[in-house]
Parts: sequence; C-alpha cells; structure tokens
Amino acid sequence: MANSIADISDQLVGTAAADPQVTKTFESLPSLLQADRALVRIGKMLNVDCLLGPIGLPFLVSIRQGLITEISAASKPMPSWRFSYTASSSAWVEYWRPEPRPGWHDLLALTQKGEASLTGDLYPFMTHLQYFKDLLALPRPAISGQSA
Repeated sequence: MANSIADISDQLVGTAAADPQVTKTFESLPSLLQADRALVRIGKMLNVDCLLGPIGLPFLVSIRQGLITEISAASKPMPSWRFSYTASSSAWVEYWRPEPRPGWHDLLALTQKGEASLTGDLYPFMTHLQYFKDLLALPRPAISGQSA
C-alpha cells in the first residue's frame, strides 16, 4: 500500500502534515496560559476535553478550572472529547500574526472561510467563546517577539 490513510486524508483535506512550528506553538500553550492569570480566572468554570490544533495532527487538550492540565497528540484511535476546533497549518500561521489580515483574525471567521472546522458539542465552546479566542491567540505576542 503506497499511501497510508493519513496521507490520503491529508490530500483530501488539502493540507500537509502539521507544520512543526505550529505543533511546537500548540505545545507551548500550557505555559503561555499559566502566565496569563486573567485568562485563567475567566476560564475558572471551564472543565472540558477537546481537540485543538492543526487538521492533520490535533491535540487532545484537557482544561480544568481554566488551566490546561494535559495536552497530547491525539494519537489514540478514539479519544474522548466534547468538541473539536481544527484548522489548516497555514490558517494557524496567519491567525498568529501580530496583526492578522481580515478574515484570518478570528476563530469563527476561519470556519466561515473554510480554513477551520468546528464539530461536536458546541455548548462548551460557545459558552466560553472569548476564553478560547484569547487562549488560541496567546501565541501572537510570543511569535512576534513582543511581551504579553
């Protein structure tokens, strides 16, 4: 078998395997969040397991009382999660620019453009929408070299 199922899936979705820089950035989210006490306080009522990250290799993220308590590559065949928000690696790169272009600046705008997918039980995501927008925007200052 020349192509694996993952290779075929990546071709169909129109994205290559996750960019190593995007993967590294997602792995840095727990420490970025730990440093943002205001955001942790905003999410103090949030307890959820979700898939976040690049389409080709999302992360299983466990959030408890606003903190990321665990993040790991979703390599299990059937991980349990409430919702999934995944986007192409190129969309994440654009989203994390210091000043993203219109249409690339917002999680819901990315889904409308077809660059991201939001699936599953949307209740925890929509109830804590600002938390997730701010959480996933945390890498902007780190990537651009600015302080938060």
